[in-house]
Amino acid sequence: MKILSIALQKNGTLLAADFEVIEAAKALGGELHTAVLAEHAEPLAKKLAQRGGGKVLAVSNPAAKDFHDEIYAKVVSELVKKHGIDLVLCPATTYGKALIARLAGANGGRAASDATGLKADGDSVVVTRPTYGGNVLASVQAGGGPFFVSVRPKIFNESKDGAGEVVIENVDPSAFEGKAVIKEVKVEAAATQNLAEADVIVAAGRGIKGPENVAIVQDLAGSLNGAFGASRAIVDAGWVEYKHQVGQTGRTVNPKLYVAVGISGAIQHLVGMQTSKTIVAVNKDKDAPIFNIATYGIVGDLFEIVPAMTKKFKAELGA
Repeated sequence: MKILSIALQKNGTLLAADFEVIEAAKALGGELHTAVLAEHAEPLAKKLAQRGGGKVLAVSNPAAKDFHDEIYAKVVSELVKKHGIDLVLCPATTYGKALIARLAGANGGRAASDATGLKADGDSVVVTRPTYGGNVLASVQAGGGPFFVSVRPKIFNESKDGAGEVVIENVDPSAFEGKAVIKEVKVEAAATQNLAEADVIVAAGRGIKGPENVAIVQDLAGSLNGAFGASRAIVDAGWVEYKHQVGQTGRTVNPKLYVAVGISGAIQHLVGMQTSKTIVAVNKDKDAPIFNIATYGIVGDLFEIVPAMTKKFKAELGA
């Protein structure tokens, strides 16, 4: 089986999720290729090769500076045909999901989005992914043509090392022509950190009692220079936006520190954060399921505990 992992660079920098996809691909066996598209792809390709990317295909072109799904799809399709690829993997970011759908349509293959598990089955691969709002885990298998899969970030470990080689790819110039033109790229405000990339996350649950108390948890996140997260319950209630949701139907995260404030610990939420290195839970219910996986548990009134923690961290860290 020939596998192609697509590294999705951003502003000329590789993502942690790129190396997670490589690790997932390595576990399947087969012949691994990794593709990286950028204005100057060779330096990125060298990093990928040093961390287990196998045969790394470097595609350089000014049109690949920013993600353009039409151009990416045409370039990757050319690589798929040239190298006889059976399985294509990429991170399940907004860009990655859009790309996988285009690739499947352009190449007559099957697509599976947001995979949480990959397993080799002879010459094929079985993908596990959530469906029906995360209430069901489905198994999807390729059935003819290349298989295109986006892999949910923070599920697999990052590939740290491994032998690889860089191959400079020359792609037909027409592949870099798209109907849409990127006029401007806006960067999200620093105040709203990307949950998938954050080392520290402080998340709120229904225990905060109402939207007027969201700021208490956000202040604690700010004092730790961390990102703000939320349980599905308060997202569904309309207290916070979906982009903050942690869980099987939101973001799967794997920070160094995860602080759960007023979160009981429903299985849907635990699936999305239980691999965090250190978990601190604050809840008034000593029997809350969150305490079963917490590294440290604080039983008490969050409206007293959280402001005290925030005051302490601001004094110690100067945040």
